Amino acid sequence: MKSQFRHIALIGKYQTVSSGATRAHARQVMETIAHFLMDHDCEVVVEAQTASNMGLAHYAVADVPTIGTTCDLCLAVGGDGTMLRIGREMAQYGVPLIGINQGRLGFITDIPLDNFQARLRPMLAGVFEEDYRSLMAASVMRDGHCVFSAQAMNDVVVNRGATAGMVELRVEVDGRFVANQRADGMIIATPTGSTAYALSAGGPLMHPSIPGWVLVPIAPHTLSNRPIVLSNAAEVAIEVVAGRDASASFDQQSLASLLHGDRIVVTRSKYQARFLRPRDWTYFDTLRQKLHWNEEVA
Repeated sequence: MKSQFRHIALIGKYQTVSSGATRAHARQVMETIAHFLMDHDCEVVVEAQTASNMGLAHYAVADVPTIGTTCDLCLAVGGDGTMLRIGREMAQYGVPLIGINQGRLGFITDIPLDNFQARLRPMLAGVFEEDYRSLMAASVMRDGHCVFSAQAMNDVVVNRGATAGMVELRVEVDGRFVANQRADGMIIATPTGSTAYALSAGGPLMHPSIPGWVLVPIAPHTLSNRPIVLSNAAEVAIEVVAGRDASASFDQQSLASLLHGDRIVVTRSKYQARFLRPRDWTYFDTLRQKLHWNEEVA
């Protein structure tokens, strides 16, 4: 069965693999997937950081912009962190992504590594569902100037310092004052990110089809400060009023140190990540499997 996708990029974990055995295993996994794709008449290119970190020297190599303009599918092999990274980078190009789960939990990497051939084969032939996920565009504003900006697919988090007490944050939605909150921090999460840090902080699960965000305080001083679901068409601003060593993180990767008076402004990005899912995939199957719902209690 021939693939409907001709040019496919392989992307793995972007951190350098230090252990020799781990590096060899990661390289073997990527080569197994590459050979599977070539057996289906696909031209395979390996993302440059992946090739360098895993020692994949016998394949065509390309950076992200080249992949975005020349490939018609990306396969991300790893965990949700890998999928988030490449999802952010590929969103502006509209290239679809399929996730092969080599990590632990994997809310957005759908295909298990141990039987990827059976799951991937019909998808290459065109049997799949498309799933679009919204991104956030975030900026750190200081004295009216943008000092940092980033895209996020999961969440934007304002945190207190590691050794400091609570921070006081002023929250606005569409320029209207909502509340001053004293807490360990604040999370603005997309539906994709509602199963990440926001869930750990007591936020609700949001179906990915909902065009919204959830605003979740982290360990608030006042227990009546509860999570709230907002439209993702809104502009959310969080101003640092008080507290030491506060910072903002974007998908728990990019980090910006904050000063009193800094404003973190979040709007909906003009880009969306485009995921391809197996035809029989459902969001509720994922929740049931990953959160261990319906398991018998001994």
